[in-house]
Amino acid sequence: MSLLDDMNALVNAVEAGSFSGAAQRLGIAKSIVSRRISSLEARLGTTLFHRSTRRLSLTETGLAYVERARRILSDVAEADDIARQLQGELKGKLRVAAPMSFGSHHLSPAIAEFLAAHPNVDIDLDLNDRRVDLVSEGYDLAIRIGKLADSSLIARTLAPCRHVVCASSAYLAERGVPVKPSDLATQNHACLVYSNRPASEQWRFRIDDGWKEVPAMAQRLGVNNGDVLRDAAMAGLGLVVLPTFVVGDAVAAGALEVVLGDYEFFDPSIYAVWPPNRQLSAKVRALVDFLTERFGGTPYWDRPFDHLKRPSG
Repeated sequence: MSLLDDMNALVNAVEAGSFSGAAQRLGIAKSIVSRRISSLEARLGTTLFHRSTRRLSLTETGLAYVERARRILSDVAEADDIARQLQGELKGKLRVAAPMSFGSHHLSPAIAEFLAAHPNVDIDLDLNDRRVDLVSEGYDLAIRIGKLADSSLIARTLAPCRHVVCASSAYLAERGVPVKPSDLATQNHACLVYSNRPASEQWRFRIDDGWKEVPAMAQRLGVNNGDVLRDAAMAGLGLVVLPTFVVGDAVAAGALEVVLGDYEFFDPSIYAVWPPNRQLSAKVRALVDFLTERFGGTPYWDRPFDHLKRPSG
């Protein structure tokens, strides 16, 4: 067993929170992880974990050693990447997490094109609307939309994420067309809400040169997936606020109508994020550059909405 293998087992055990988690991430038996860490402790002549606790808990020495081991492993990976990049070759696996709707509609064809251009790169893509912990779950990169709550992550903006308010023509014919944000309450509109964000953030408009949050009064449906909300709006269940990348095709087909388009809407951005304790490897950098070029500027899914007010920041 090499020293680097031992270090890698240790770092993965800490990030996964267990020896079994490290074994799963590395694709080896739990007994091998245990052996590698025991070998490392024997070499150092000290213990790295408190053995009396149920959960992995590093000793003071372990904390200091893991921090430096991460840097060493990152430097080795970066050296390998640089060498391969100089030969024009990208190689290795990337673990990427992304929201379900954006991933299925727009990221998946981009990933397919990237893999076709780099035959020695493998991507493990996890589409899920929950926010993964990049460090503890071992992801190299995540695509995130909206406010970045974890300021420790390094982020790069890929594209704007414009939102529109829309509903089916049948719903609007029955309940009325809101012409100003306050109509959401006075006309008692049914609202469909994305449950992974506070409702107040989803109904925020620029009114009289200032941002105003208009509460969604009657919440017919709350769900953590944009496609489900779009389908509910198409079925006439209420008004919905969704990114243009989710509703663009439905609007173009006439299944949904945009309302309140004269009001500037508060729009977040789409980001690529990665942990600060990992250097940006050549393959991660190449993927981020590729996605920035593909989605940057005015994204292709925004073009049908160019007549609406543009966000001013």
